[in-house]
Formats: sequence, structure tokens, C-alpha cells
Amino acid sequence: MVLLDILLVCVAVVALWVGAEQFVLGASRIARGLGVSGLVVGLTVVAFGTSAPEFAVTLDAALTGQTTISVANVVGSNVLNLGFILGGVALVGAIAATRDLVRRDAVLLVVTTGLLLALVRDGRLNRPEGAALFALLVAYLWYLARQGRAEANGAPSQTVEWLDGGRLLVGLGMVVGGGHLLVLAATDIALAVGVSEWTIGITIVAGGTSLPEFATSLAAARRGRTGISAGNLVGSCIFNVLGVLGLAATIRPLPVAPVGVQTTAWLLGTVVLVAVLFYTEEMISRLEGGLLVVLNAVNWALNLG
Repeated sequence: MVLLDILLVCVAVVALWVGAEQFVLGASRIARGLGVSGLVVGLTVVAFGTSAPEFAVTLDAALTGQTTISVANVVGSNVLNLGFILGGVALVGAIAATRDLVRRDAVLLVVTTGLLLALVRDGRLNRPEGAALFALLVAYLWYLARQGRAEANGAPSQTVEWLDGGRLLVGLGMVVGGGHLLVLAATDIALAVGVSEWTIGITIVAGGTSLPEFATSLAAARRGRTGISAGNLVGSCIFNVLGVLGLAATIRPLPVAPVGVQTTAWLLGTVVLVAVLFYTEEMISRLEGGLLVVLNAVNWALNLG
């Protein structure tokens, strides 16, 4: 059975990589064709698509009573997004950030993460709090939609073809399907060796659901689409906090263990560090990327210990 799960992990990884390449290609071509910036596409379409596994896993865990995994998955995914993934992609090539990303989206991520920490300090995320988080996501998407329409008034740089839409949909399907398959297989392997539910959520499950972000961001960076790459990671983290946890808590109140509060505090520290790094030079250099990877490795070691 374990051998089958290992095989499924390999199949899922291939699906993630191939799907991410097609997804980024389709998204970037559509963005250029509509005259919309890569940042807006990364913060909306790409971020939502790569956050779909977190939505599926977190909501499923909440509905089935595995609320610890719900919180651990979101917090762990965001730590991974800003540590291993953002840092790892920066090691491949420095990630530039636009002024909007630095002054608007990075600041919003700091505020929403700080708000999440304040809400979970009492050991619980209840329905009104979850609904408030989700309402903030709706307001944020409304603002981005308005900005996207304004940018669309500019002259497109190329014609949008139906094949681009096909790439977007097929790529998204492969990314979401591969991420879901990976989580199922990796969780079975972890349970077979007797790992705790929180540890599973913040490492195996979070790692599995974050792989779409990694595959998509790396594919975007390799194609020179740093706006999509940076926007995808920041946007996914905002989606995870406001959308995934907000909707899950609205459906079922989520208890948060003391270790969950501590890890959320660690996440806030990571978010502030990333925002400062972006603000100082409007980019994440290779050295700074290495620092983020090391800090993420320390966090994993502490949780596994």
C-alpha cells in the first residue's frame, strides 16, 4: 500500500509541473492580450487556482471534524509559500516586485495575518470571525476587479486565442488534481508511520497543497513573469487566510491549539520580514531567498521535533 502511495506521489508531481507550465503560459498570454498586468492576474486567477487544493483540503477537514488539520494546513501553507517557495524561487533568480505589490498587497497580507493572530489568541475561530474574514476577501477582489478593468483600457500586446483559454483550464485542472492526489497519498504515508494530526497538517498536507504555488511560481519565474510569480505567492497567502480559513470557520467554528497560536505568530513574523525585504529594494535577492529558506527549515525542524 505504501509503495502505491509513493507511485501516486510521483504521478502527482509530474501533473503539477506540466499543469503549472500550461497554466502560467495561458494566464500570461491572456493577460497580455487583455492589457491586464501580470501582477493582477497573479493576485486573482493564478492565486485562486493554486489555492484550490487548500480550499478543498481545509473545507473537507472542517466538515469531517478534523479541524486541527484545517488550521494547520492554512498556516503551514502560508509559512511554506513565503519560506521555501518564495525563497526557493528567489534562489533561482531574484524576484522583482511592483510598487502596487509592495505598498498594497504586501501590507494587506501583514494586516490580515496580524488580524488572524488576534482572532485565534483565545483558542478559537468562530463563525462571525470567519464571516468577517471572508467579507474582507470579497472587498479585496472587488477592488482588484476594478483595477483590472481600468488596466484593460490599455492597448493589448497580442491577440487572445481560444487555445490560451484551453491551456489555462487544462493546466489548472492538472495542478488542482495533482495537488489533491499528492495530499491523499502523502497523508496515508504519514499516518502509516504514526505522525500527529497537527504535524501532518503543517508539514505533509501543507507541503502538498503548496506544491501548486511552487510549481506555478517557478514556472512563471523561468519565463520571466516575476509579476505573476510574486503576485501568485502573496495572493495565495491572502486567499488562504481570508478565503479558506474564513469560509471554513463560517461553516464550522475552528478550535486552535496553543501550538497553532505559536505557529501563527511565527507566520506573522515571516510575513513582516518578507514585506520589509520587498520594501527595501522592491525585490527578493538570492541571498534573501536563502535566508527565507533557512528560517522555514528551522520552523519545520521545531514542529517535527
